[in-house]
Amino acid sequence: MGLMDMPVFSALTDKMKWHQARQGLLAENVANSETPGYKGRDLKQYSFADRVSAMSSAQITTLATQPMHFSVSSEAGAFGAQHMANFEVTPEGNGITLEDEMMKVTTNMMDYQAATSIYQKSIRILRVALGKNA
Repeated sequence: MGLMDMPVFSALTDKMKWHQARQGLLAENVANSETPGYKGRDLKQYSFADRVSAMSSAQITTLATQPMHFSVSSEAGAFGAQHMANFEVTPEGNGITLEDEMMKVTTNMMDYQAATSIYQKSIRILRVALGKNA
């Protein structure tokens, strides 16, 4: 296994890809904020726990044994774009509020920068451990 195949790096890479995909959806929401009837989209929240459970070899599933019982299922892997629950409707007939979308864009950007910083520092630590101080 190469150094870059370590679970820490693959999880951080996955997290950065999630932020990139989310940035694209948020940009679409901003661009279509005045489009009549447009439904805003966002990604389901990224979870490192889901990432770790997806990497696990053990599988635990639930089964509904009676038709009146409910079953629980998990969606691991894909980011899954979903429509947002809009609580207010603009005159155009959509639920996009530019202020909310810009706050999401800013938060997403800061989280991406934090993940990138952790990634860079982890590589720097490995280089120091290997004796390559450059």
